[in-house]
Amino acid sequence: MKRRDLFAGSGGLAAASLSAPASAQPANARRVTHIPQANLSTIDPFWTTAYIARNHGYMVYDQLYGLDLDFKPQPQMVEGHTVENDGLLWRFTLRDGLKFHDGEPVRGVDCVASIQRWARRDAFGQELLSRLAEFRTPSDKVFEIRLNRPFPLMLDAFAKVTTPVLFIMPERVARTDPFTQITDPTGSGPFVFRRDEWNPGVRAAYSKNTAYVPRSSGAVSQTAGPKVVNFDRAEWHIINDPATAAAALQSGEIDWWEQATADLYPLLQRNRNITVEIADIMGLICTFRPNHLTEPFNDVRVRRAVVTAINQMDIMTAVIGDSAEWKKDRVGFFAPASPLASDIGLDRYKNSIDQARRELEAAGAIGKKLVLMNATDLASINAAGLVGADLFRRMGFDVEYVATDWGSVINRRALKNPINQGGWSGFFTFWSAIDHWNPAGHNALRGNADRAWFGWPDIPEIETARDEWFDAPNLAAQQAATRKIQQAAFDKVPYVPSGQYFQPTAYRKSLTGVLKGPPLFWNIKRA
Repeated sequence: MKRRDLFAGSGGLAAASLSAPASAQPANARRVTHIPQANLSTIDPFWTTAYIARNHGYMVYDQLYGLDLDFKPQPQMVEGHTVENDGLLWRFTLRDGLKFHDGEPVRGVDCVASIQRWARRDAFGQELLSRLAEFRTPSDKVFEIRLNRPFPLMLDAFAKVTTPVLFIMPERVARTDPFTQITDPTGSGPFVFRRDEWNPGVRAAYSKNTAYVPRSSGAVSQTAGPKVVNFDRAEWHIINDPATAAAALQSGEIDWWEQATADLYPLLQRNRNITVEIADIMGLICTFRPNHLTEPFNDVRVRRAVVTAINQMDIMTAVIGDSAEWKKDRVGFFAPASPLASDIGLDRYKNSIDQARRELEAAGAIGKKLVLMNATDLASINAAGLVGADLFRRMGFDVEYVATDWGSVINRRALKNPINQGGWSGFFTFWSAIDHWNPAGHNALRGNADRAWFGWPDIPEIETARDEWFDAPNLAAQQAATRKIQQAAFDKVPYVPSGQYFQPTAYRKSLTGVLKGPPLFWNIKRA
Protein backbone atom coordinates (compact mmCIF):
# COMPACT_ATOMS: atom_id res chain seq x y z
CA MET A 1 0.00 0.00 0.00
CA LYS A 2 1.30 3.47 -0.86
CA ARG A 3 1.83 6.10 1.82
CA ARG A 4 -0.83 8.40 0.32
CA ASP A 5 -3.34 5.53 0.54
CA LEU A 6 -2.61 5.12 4.22
CA PHE A 7 -3.15 8.82 4.81
CA ALA A 8 -6.33 8.80 2.79
CA GLY A 9 -7.90 6.29 5.13
CA SER A 10 -6.20 7.34 8.33
CA GLY A 11 -8.79 9.85 9.45
CA GLY A 12 -11.34 7.13 10.03
CA LEU A 13 -8.80 4.83 11.65
CA ALA A 14 -7.63 7.54 13.99
CA ALA A 15 -11.18 8.50 14.83
CA ALA A 16 -12.01 4.91 15.65
CA SER A 17 -9.02 4.65 17.95
CA LEU A 18 -9.76 7.95 19.64
CA SER A 19 -13.42 7.36 20.29
CA ALA A 20 -14.30 7.09 23.98
CA PRO A 21 -17.44 6.68 26.05
CA ALA A 22 -19.46 9.86 26.19
CA SER A 23 -19.29 9.74 29.98
CA ALA A 24 -15.51 9.96 29.74
CA GLN A 25 -15.55 13.02 27.46
CA PRO A 26 -17.61 15.86 28.92
CA ALA A 27 -17.69 18.79 26.56
CA ASN A 28 -15.68 21.07 28.84
CA ALA A 29 -13.02 18.51 29.80
CA ARG A 30 -9.42 19.63 29.61
CA ARG A 31 -7.92 16.58 27.98
CA VAL A 32 -4.47 15.75 26.60
CA THR A 33 -4.14 12.90 24.10
CA HIS A 34 -0.96 10.93 23.58
CA ILE A 35 0.43 8.09 21.46
CA PRO A 36 2.84 6.14 23.69
CA GLN A 37 5.82 4.19 22.43
CA ALA A 38 4.08 0.84 23.01
CA ASN A 39 0.96 -0.87 24.24
CA LEU A 40 0.46 -0.77 28.00
CA SER A 41 0.21 -4.51 28.63
CA THR A 42 1.12 -4.47 32.33
CA ILE A 43 0.58 -1.90 35.07
CA ASP A 44 3.38 -3.19 37.31
CA PRO A 45 6.50 -0.99 36.97
CA PHE A 46 8.60 -3.34 39.14
CA TRP A 47 7.70 -6.56 37.35
CA THR A 48 9.18 -5.38 34.04
CA THR A 49 11.88 -3.04 32.78
CA ALA A 50 9.68 -1.98 29.84
CA TYR A 51 9.64 1.82 29.60
CA ILE A 52 5.91 1.88 28.93
CA ALA A 53 5.30 0.47 32.44
CA ARG A 54 7.70 3.02 33.92
CA ASN A 55 5.92 5.84 32.10
CA HIS A 56 2.62 4.56 33.48
CA GLY A 57 4.28 4.58 36.89
CA TYR A 58 5.09 8.27 36.62
CA MET A 59 1.40 8.95 36.08
CA VAL A 60 0.00 7.14 39.12
CA TYR A 61 2.86 6.88 41.62
CA ASP A 62 5.29 9.25 43.28
CA GLN A 63 8.97 8.94 44.20
CA LEU A 64 10.85 9.67 47.40
CA TYR A 65 13.32 11.72 45.34
CA GLY A 66 13.14 13.15 41.84
CA LEU A 67 16.06 13.54 39.46
CA ASP A 68 16.79 16.87 37.79
CA LEU A 69 18.46 17.34 34.41
CA ASP A 70 21.84 17.73 36.12
CA PHE A 71 21.27 14.17 37.43
CA LYS A 72 21.08 15.38 41.01
CA PRO A 73 18.50 13.82 43.37
CA GLN A 74 15.97 16.30 44.77
CA PRO A 75 13.42 15.68 47.56
CA GLN A 76 9.99 14.75 46.24
CA MET A 77 7.88 12.79 48.77
CA VAL A 78 10.31 13.39 51.61
CA GLU A 79 10.70 16.53 53.67
CA GLY A 80 14.34 15.59 54.17
CA HIS A 81 16.78 13.03 55.52
CA THR A 82 19.70 12.69 57.92
CA VAL A 83 22.75 10.42 57.80
CA GLU A 84 24.42 9.26 61.01
CA ASN A 85 26.90 6.68 62.33
CA ASP A 86 29.43 7.18 59.53
CA GLY A 87 26.85 6.53 56.84
CA LEU A 88 25.29 3.46 58.45
CA LEU A 89 22.00 5.06 59.52
CA TRP A 90 19.72 6.93 57.11
CA ARG A 91 16.55 8.51 58.50
CA PHE A 92 13.86 9.81 56.11
CA THR A 93 10.91 12.03 57.04
CA LEU A 94 7.87 12.24 54.73
CA ARG A 95 6.37 15.61 53.88
CA ASP A 96 2.83 16.59 54.81
CA GLY A 97 -0.17 16.00 52.56
CA LEU A 98 0.75 12.63 51.04
CA LYS A 99 -2.28 10.43 50.40
CA PHE A 100 -2.97 7.40 48.26
CA HIS A 101 -5.80 7.49 45.75
CA ASP A 102 -8.05 5.63 48.22
CA GLY A 103 -7.61 8.44 50.76
CA GLU A 104 -5.24 6.57 53.07
CA PRO A 105 -2.11 8.46 54.20
CA VAL A 106 1.31 7.46 52.88
CA ARG A 107 3.27 5.96 55.78
CA GLY A 108 6.80 4.84 56.43
CA VAL A 109 5.72 1.19 56.23
CA ASP A 110 4.44 1.80 52.69
CA CYS A 111 7.83 3.19 51.73
CA VAL A 112 9.72 0.28 53.29
CA ALA A 113 7.51 -2.34 51.63
CA SER A 114 7.92 -0.59 48.26
CA ILE A 115 11.71 -0.42 48.64
CA GLN A 116 11.86 -4.11 49.52
CA ARG A 117 9.79 -5.16 46.49
CA TRP A 118 11.63 -2.86 44.08
CA ALA A 119 15.09 -3.84 45.32
CA ARG A 120 14.59 -7.50 44.49
CA ARG A 121 14.04 -6.62 40.80
CA ASP A 122 16.57 -3.79 40.39
CA ALA A 123 20.37 -3.95 40.03
CA PHE A 124 20.84 -0.83 42.16
CA GLY A 125 18.38 -2.08 44.74
CA GLN A 126 20.09 -5.46 44.97
CA GLU A 127 23.28 -3.68 45.98
CA LEU A 128 21.37 -1.83 48.70
CA LEU A 129 20.01 -5.13 50.04
CA SER A 130 23.53 -6.60 50.14
CA ARG A 131 24.50 -3.83 52.59
CA LEU A 132 21.26 -3.77 54.59
CA ALA A 133 21.09 -4.50 58.31
CA GLU A 134 17.43 -3.60 58.87
CA PHE A 135 14.53 -1.27 58.10
CA ARG A 136 12.73 0.49 60.94
CA THR A 137 9.58 2.65 61.04
CA PRO A 138 9.61 4.61 64.32
CA SER A 139 6.51 6.57 63.25
CA ASP A 140 4.06 6.88 60.36
CA LYS A 141 6.08 9.72 58.83
CA VAL A 142 9.58 8.36 59.46
CA PHE A 143 11.46 5.32 58.22
CA GLU A 144 15.07 4.32 58.80
CA ILE A 145 17.56 2.24 56.86
CA ARG A 146 20.36 0.73 58.92
CA LEU A 147 23.35 -0.61 56.98
CA ASN A 148 26.28 -2.89 57.71
CA ARG A 149 28.36 -1.11 55.07
CA PRO A 150 28.00 2.49 53.85
CA PHE A 151 25.93 3.05 50.72
CA PRO A 152 26.70 6.64 49.63
CA LEU A 153 24.61 6.28 46.46
CA MET A 154 21.35 5.85 48.42
CA LEU A 155 19.68 8.96 47.00
CA ASP A 156 20.83 8.14 43.47
CA ALA A 157 19.11 4.77 43.81
CA PHE A 158 15.89 6.32 45.07
CA ALA A 159 15.82 9.06 42.41
CA LYS A 160 16.85 7.13 39.33
CA VAL A 161 14.74 7.30 36.18
CA THR A 162 16.15 4.04 34.85
CA THR A 163 13.89 1.01 35.00
CA PRO A 164 12.60 -0.22 37.33
CA VAL A 165 12.00 3.11 39.08
CA LEU A 166 11.37 3.14 42.83
CA PHE A 167 7.71 4.14 43.04
CA ILE A 168 5.86 4.11 46.36
CA MET A 169 2.85 1.80 46.62
CA PRO A 170 0.49 1.02 49.51
CA GLU A 171 1.95 -1.63 51.80
CA ARG A 172 -0.80 -4.10 50.88
CA VAL A 173 0.16 -3.84 47.20
CA ALA A 174 3.91 -3.73 47.74
CA ARG A 175 3.75 -7.01 49.67
CA THR A 176 2.97 -8.75 46.36
CA ASP A 177 5.77 -11.07 45.32
CA PRO A 178 8.01 -9.01 42.99
CA PHE A 179 7.88 -11.78 40.38
CA THR A 180 4.07 -11.67 40.34
CA GLN A 181 2.28 -8.79 38.60
CA ILE A 182 0.18 -6.47 40.74
CA THR A 183 -3.45 -5.87 39.79
CA ASP A 184 -4.23 -2.94 42.13
CA PRO A 185 -3.10 0.36 40.53
CA THR A 186 -3.52 2.49 43.66
CA GLY A 187 -0.77 5.07 43.97
CA SER A 188 -0.30 8.55 45.38
CA GLY A 189 0.83 10.29 42.19
CA PRO A 190 -0.67 13.18 40.23
CA PHE A 191 -3.01 10.98 38.14
CA VAL A 192 -5.46 8.17 38.91
CA PHE A 193 -5.49 5.20 36.54
CA ARG A 194 -8.93 4.54 35.07
CA ARG A 195 -8.75 0.78 35.17
CA ASP A 196 -12.37 0.48 34.03
CA GLU A 197 -11.39 2.15 30.74
CA TRP A 198 -8.16 0.24 30.18
CA ASN A 199 -8.32 -1.64 26.90
CA PRO A 200 -4.86 -3.10 26.17
CA GLY A 201 -3.91 -2.53 22.57
CA VAL A 202 -6.40 0.34 22.26
CA ARG A 203 -6.38 2.85 25.08
CA ALA A 204 -5.39 3.72 28.67
CA ALA A 205 -6.90 6.67 30.52
CA TYR A 206 -5.98 8.71 33.58
CA SER A 207 -7.84 11.36 35.54
CA LYS A 208 -6.28 14.16 37.54
CA ASN A 209 -5.73 13.33 41.21
CA THR A 210 -7.47 16.34 42.73
CA ALA A 211 -6.17 15.41 46.20
CA TYR A 212 -2.53 15.48 45.09
CA VAL A 213 -0.40 18.09 46.87
CA PRO A 214 2.66 19.10 44.81
CA ARG A 215 5.86 20.15 46.51
CA SER A 216 5.78 23.79 47.48
CA SER A 217 9.34 24.51 46.36
CA GLY A 218 12.04 23.47 43.94
CA ALA A 219 12.62 23.91 40.23
CA VAL A 220 10.64 21.79 37.78
CA SER A 221 13.30 19.73 36.01
CA GLN A 222 12.70 16.23 34.66
CA THR A 223 11.19 14.31 37.62
CA ALA A 224 12.20 16.88 40.25
CA GLY A 225 10.18 19.81 41.55
CA PRO A 226 6.44 20.48 41.91
CA LYS A 227 4.20 18.21 39.84
CA VAL A 228 1.42 20.60 38.83
CA VAL A 229 -1.21 19.00 36.57
CA ASN A 230 -3.13 21.32 34.24
CA PHE A 231 -5.41 18.76 32.56
CA ASP A 232 -8.41 16.94 33.99
CA ARG A 233 -7.70 13.88 31.89
CA ALA A 234 -4.90 12.20 29.95
CA GLU A 235 -5.51 9.52 27.34
CA TRP A 236 -3.00 7.17 25.78
CA HIS A 237 -4.09 5.86 22.37
CA ILE A 238 -2.31 2.86 20.89
CA ILE A 239 -1.79 3.58 17.18
CA ASN A 240 0.82 1.22 15.76
CA ASP A 241 0.72 2.43 12.16
CA PRO A 242 3.07 5.45 11.84
CA ALA A 243 1.11 7.03 8.98
CA THR A 244 -2.09 6.91 11.00
CA ALA A 245 -0.30 8.36 14.02
CA ALA A 246 1.14 11.19 11.93
CA ALA A 247 -2.25 11.98 10.43
CA ALA A 248 -3.87 12.09 13.88
CA LEU A 249 -1.16 14.44 15.14
CA GLN A 250 -1.48 16.75 12.13
CA SER A 251 -5.26 16.91 12.38
CA GLY A 252 -5.16 17.74 16.08
CA GLU A 253 -6.90 14.54 17.16
CA ILE A 254 -3.68 13.70 19.02
CA ASP A 255 -1.60 16.21 20.98
CA TRP A 256 1.63 14.27 21.42
CA TRP A 257 3.36 11.37 19.66
CA GLU A 258 6.07 10.01 21.91
CA GLN A 259 8.27 8.37 19.28
CA ALA A 260 7.73 9.71 15.79
CA THR A 261 9.31 7.54 13.10
CA ALA A 262 12.32 8.68 11.10
CA ASP A 263 10.70 8.60 7.64
CA LEU A 264 8.00 11.02 8.81
CA TYR A 265 10.25 13.66 10.39
CA PRO A 266 10.37 15.86 7.26
CA LEU A 267 6.58 15.78 6.93
CA LEU A 268 6.06 16.72 10.57
CA GLN A 269 8.78 19.37 10.59
CA ARG A 270 7.10 21.14 7.68
CA ASN A 271 3.89 21.48 9.69
CA ARG A 272 3.94 24.85 11.45
CA ASN A 273 1.62 23.52 14.16
CA ILE A 274 3.97 20.73 15.26
CA THR A 275 7.20 20.73 17.26
CA VAL A 276 9.72 17.95 16.59
CA GLU A 277 12.55 17.75 19.13
CA ILE A 278 14.80 15.41 21.07
CA ALA A 279 13.26 14.68 24.47
CA ASP A 280 15.79 12.17 25.80
CA ILE A 281 18.96 14.19 25.32
CA MET A 282 21.16 11.26 26.35
CA GLY A 283 19.89 9.09 23.51
CA LEU A 284 18.93 5.43 23.27
CA ILE A 285 21.18 2.39 23.02
CA CYS A 286 20.18 -0.66 21.00
CA THR A 287 21.09 -4.11 22.31
CA PHE A 288 20.68 -7.70 21.20
CA ARG A 289 19.94 -9.88 24.21
CA PRO A 290 20.82 -13.57 23.81
CA ASN A 291 19.38 -16.28 26.04
CA HIS A 292 22.35 -17.83 27.84
CA LEU A 293 20.33 -20.86 28.93
CA THR A 294 19.33 -22.23 25.52
CA GLU A 295 20.88 -23.01 22.16
CA PRO A 296 22.54 -21.56 20.27
CA PHE A 297 23.68 -18.81 22.67
CA ASN A 298 24.49 -21.04 25.63
CA ASP A 299 27.87 -21.38 23.86
CA VAL A 300 30.06 -18.33 24.44
CA ARG A 301 31.75 -18.87 21.06
CA VAL A 302 28.42 -18.31 19.35
CA ARG A 303 27.79 -15.11 21.29
CA ARG A 304 31.25 -13.85 20.34
CA ALA A 305 30.52 -14.57 16.69
CA VAL A 306 27.58 -12.15 16.80
CA VAL A 307 29.94 -9.42 18.04
CA THR A 308 32.25 -10.24 15.14
CA ALA A 309 29.44 -9.97 12.59
CA ILE A 310 27.27 -7.13 13.81
CA ASN A 311 27.36 -3.78 12.03
CA GLN A 312 26.03 -1.15 14.42
CA MET A 313 25.72 1.51 11.73
CA ASP A 314 23.58 -0.73 9.53
CA ILE A 315 21.16 -1.20 12.42
CA MET A 316 21.11 2.48 13.36
CA THR A 317 20.49 3.54 9.76
CA ALA A 318 17.50 1.19 9.62
CA VAL A 319 16.20 2.65 12.88
CA ILE A 320 16.75 6.38 12.46
CA GLY A 321 17.69 7.03 8.82
CA ASP A 322 20.69 8.62 7.17
CA SER A 323 21.19 11.69 9.39
CA ALA A 324 24.64 11.22 10.91
CA GLU A 325 23.93 13.52 13.87
CA TRP A 326 21.18 11.22 15.14
CA LYS A 327 23.20 7.99 15.37
CA LYS A 328 26.48 6.55 16.58
CA ASP A 329 28.36 3.27 16.21
CA ARG A 330 31.33 1.71 18.04
CA VAL A 331 29.26 1.70 21.20
CA GLY A 332 30.52 -0.44 24.07
CA PHE A 333 28.90 -1.51 27.32
CA PHE A 334 28.67 2.00 28.78
CA ALA A 335 27.00 5.06 27.28
CA PRO A 336 29.45 6.91 25.00
CA ALA A 337 29.01 10.18 26.94
CA SER A 338 29.65 8.52 30.31
CA PRO A 339 33.03 9.18 31.96
CA LEU A 340 33.16 5.41 32.45
CA ALA A 341 33.09 4.61 28.72
CA SER A 342 36.29 3.26 27.16
CA ASP A 343 37.56 1.67 23.97
CA ILE A 344 38.44 -1.59 25.72
CA GLY A 345 37.30 -4.46 23.52
CA LEU A 346 35.93 -2.35 20.68
CA ASP A 347 38.35 -4.10 18.33
CA ARG A 348 36.08 -7.15 18.66
CA TYR A 349 33.69 -5.46 16.20
CA LYS A 350 34.82 -6.75 12.79
CA ASN A 351 31.65 -6.17 10.72
CA SER A 352 32.57 -9.46 9.06
CA ILE A 353 30.03 -12.14 8.17
CA ASP A 354 32.76 -14.36 6.73
CA GLN A 355 34.83 -14.35 9.90
CA ALA A 356 31.71 -14.91 12.00
CA ARG A 357 30.78 -17.95 9.88
CA ARG A 358 34.24 -19.40 10.46
CA GLU A 359 33.75 -18.93 14.19
CA LEU A 360 30.36 -20.63 14.04
CA GLU A 361 31.81 -23.52 12.02
CA ALA A 362 34.48 -24.01 14.69
CA ALA A 363 31.72 -24.07 17.32
CA GLY A 364 29.61 -26.53 15.31
CA ALA A 365 26.77 -24.01 15.22
CA ILE A 366 26.13 -23.62 11.48
CA GLY A 367 22.50 -24.53 10.79
CA LYS A 368 21.42 -24.38 14.42
CA LYS A 369 17.96 -23.04 15.13
CA LEU A 370 17.66 -19.48 16.44
CA VAL A 371 14.28 -18.22 17.71
CA LEU A 372 14.31 -14.44 17.28
CA MET A 373 11.44 -12.55 18.90
CA ASN A 374 10.71 -9.17 17.30
CA ALA A 375 8.21 -6.56 18.45
CA THR A 376 6.77 -5.26 15.19
CA ASP A 377 4.57 -2.69 16.95
CA LEU A 378 7.64 -0.66 18.01
CA ALA A 379 9.19 0.87 14.90
CA SER A 380 12.71 1.10 16.30
CA ILE A 381 12.81 -2.45 17.64
CA ASN A 382 11.14 -3.79 14.49
CA ALA A 383 13.79 -2.14 12.29
CA ALA A 384 16.64 -3.53 14.40
CA GLY A 385 15.06 -6.97 14.46
CA LEU A 386 14.66 -7.13 10.70
CA VAL A 387 18.32 -6.24 10.16
CA GLY A 388 19.27 -8.74 12.85
CA ALA A 389 17.22 -11.55 11.30
CA ASP A 390 18.96 -11.03 7.97
CA LEU A 391 22.36 -10.94 9.70
CA PHE A 392 21.72 -14.20 11.55
CA ARG A 393 20.59 -15.96 8.37
CA ARG A 394 23.73 -14.84 6.55
CA MET A 395 25.82 -16.07 9.47
CA GLY A 396 24.36 -19.54 8.93
CA PHE A 397 21.62 -19.90 11.54
CA ASP A 398 18.24 -21.50 10.90
CA VAL A 399 16.24 -18.45 11.98
CA GLU A 400 12.70 -18.79 13.27
CA TYR A 401 11.51 -15.19 13.08
CA VAL A 402 8.69 -14.55 15.55
CA ALA A 403 6.87 -11.34 14.57
CA THR A 404 4.83 -10.31 17.58
CA ASP A 405 3.95 -7.32 19.77
CA TRP A 406 6.01 -5.85 22.59
CA GLY A 407 3.63 -7.06 25.27
CA SER A 408 4.09 -10.63 24.06
CA VAL A 409 7.88 -10.23 24.04
CA ILE A 410 7.72 -9.00 27.64
CA ASN A 411 5.81 -12.10 28.68
CA ARG A 412 7.72 -14.67 26.62
CA ARG A 413 11.19 -13.40 27.56
CA ALA A 414 10.47 -14.46 31.17
CA LEU A 415 10.33 -18.12 30.05
CA LYS A 416 13.37 -20.32 30.62
CA ASN A 417 12.02 -23.17 28.49
CA PRO A 418 14.09 -24.76 25.69
CA ILE A 419 13.34 -23.32 22.26
CA ASN A 420 11.40 -26.45 21.29
CA GLN A 421 9.11 -25.88 24.28
CA GLY A 422 8.13 -22.26 23.70
CA GLY A 423 11.42 -20.70 24.70
CA TRP A 424 13.45 -18.11 22.84
CA SER A 425 17.00 -17.42 21.65
CA GLY A 426 17.18 -13.63 21.58
CA PHE A 427 15.54 -10.26 20.95
CA PHE A 428 16.50 -6.67 20.22
CA THR A 429 15.55 -3.86 22.56
CA PHE A 430 16.51 -0.29 23.42
CA TRP A 431 17.64 1.36 26.64
CA SER A 432 18.00 4.99 27.57
CA ALA A 433 21.72 5.82 27.68
CA ILE A 434 21.21 6.73 31.34
CA ASP A 435 20.52 3.04 32.00
CA HIS A 436 24.06 2.35 30.74
CA TRP A 437 25.76 5.29 32.48
CA ASN A 438 27.36 3.29 35.28
CA PRO A 439 27.16 -0.22 36.77
CA ALA A 440 24.69 0.73 39.51
CA GLY A 441 21.46 0.66 37.52
CA HIS A 442 22.77 -1.21 34.48
CA ASN A 443 20.36 -4.14 34.60
CA ALA A 444 21.55 -5.62 31.31
CA LEU A 445 25.16 -5.75 32.56
CA ARG A 446 24.73 -8.15 35.46
CA GLY A 447 26.28 -11.58 35.52
CA ASN A 448 24.43 -12.96 38.53
CA ALA A 449 22.78 -15.92 36.78
CA ASP A 450 19.22 -16.60 37.97
CA ARG A 451 18.97 -13.11 39.51
CA ALA A 452 20.14 -11.41 36.30
CA TRP A 453 17.89 -9.72 33.75
CA PHE A 454 16.16 -11.92 31.15
CA GLY A 455 18.76 -14.05 29.39
CA TRP A 456 20.35 -14.88 32.75
CA PRO A 457 24.12 -14.60 32.07
CA ASP A 458 26.41 -16.19 34.66
CA ILE A 459 29.58 -14.09 34.52
CA PRO A 460 31.31 -13.84 37.94
CA GLU A 461 34.04 -11.58 36.55
CA ILE A 462 31.47 -8.85 35.90
CA GLU A 463 30.07 -9.15 39.41
CA THR A 464 33.52 -8.95 41.02
CA ALA A 465 34.47 -5.83 39.07
CA ARG A 466 31.06 -4.31 39.79
CA ASP A 467 31.70 -4.67 43.52
CA GLU A 468 35.04 -2.92 42.99
CA TRP A 469 33.22 -0.04 41.30
CA PHE A 470 30.81 0.43 44.21
CA ASP A 471 33.73 0.59 46.66
CA ALA A 472 35.98 2.75 44.47
CA PRO A 473 37.15 5.92 46.29
CA ASN A 474 37.42 8.15 43.20
CA LEU A 475 36.68 8.42 39.48
CA ALA A 476 40.02 6.92 38.44
CA ALA A 477 39.33 3.81 40.51
CA GLN A 478 35.79 3.63 39.12
CA GLN A 479 37.16 3.81 35.58
CA ALA A 480 39.62 1.02 36.31
CA ALA A 481 36.76 -1.15 37.55
CA THR A 482 34.53 -0.45 34.55
CA ARG A 483 37.37 -1.26 32.16
CA LYS A 484 37.48 -4.68 33.83
CA ILE A 485 33.71 -4.97 33.44
CA GLN A 486 33.85 -4.10 29.75
CA GLN A 487 36.73 -6.50 29.12
CA ALA A 488 34.78 -9.32 30.78
CA ALA A 489 31.63 -8.33 28.88
CA PHE A 490 33.32 -8.49 25.48
CA ASP A 491 34.81 -11.84 26.47
CA LYS A 492 31.61 -13.46 27.78
CA VAL A 493 28.98 -11.31 25.96
CA PRO A 494 25.99 -10.82 28.28
CA TYR A 495 24.44 -8.88 25.39
CA VAL A 496 25.60 -7.31 22.13
CA PRO A 497 25.70 -3.48 21.99
CA SER A 498 24.14 -2.52 18.66
CA GLY A 499 24.49 1.27 18.36
CA GLN A 500 23.08 4.51 19.73
CA TYR A 501 20.53 6.93 18.35
CA PHE A 502 18.55 9.99 19.39
CA GLN A 503 14.77 9.70 19.23
CA PRO A 504 12.68 12.79 18.42
CA THR A 505 9.26 13.31 19.92
CA ALA A 506 6.51 15.31 18.18
CA TYR A 507 3.71 17.36 19.72
CA ARG A 508 1.27 20.11 18.85
CA LYS A 509 2.62 23.61 19.42
CA SER A 510 -0.54 24.29 21.39
CA LEU A 511 1.13 22.27 24.17
CA THR A 512 3.63 24.17 26.30
CA GLY A 513 5.81 23.09 29.19
CA VAL A 514 6.82 19.69 27.78
CA LEU A 515 9.74 18.51 29.92
CA LYS A 516 12.96 16.86 28.82
CA GLY A 517 13.30 13.23 29.85
CA PRO A 518 10.57 10.57 29.95
CA PRO A 519 7.08 11.58 28.76
CA LEU A 520 5.78 13.42 31.84
CA PHE A 521 2.28 14.85 32.07
CA TRP A 522 2.69 17.49 34.74
CA ASN A 523 3.80 21.04 33.90
CA ILE A 524 2.30 20.86 30.39
CA LYS A 525 -0.64 23.06 29.53
CA ARG A 526 -2.67 24.23 26.56
CA ALA A 527 -1.42 27.52 25.14
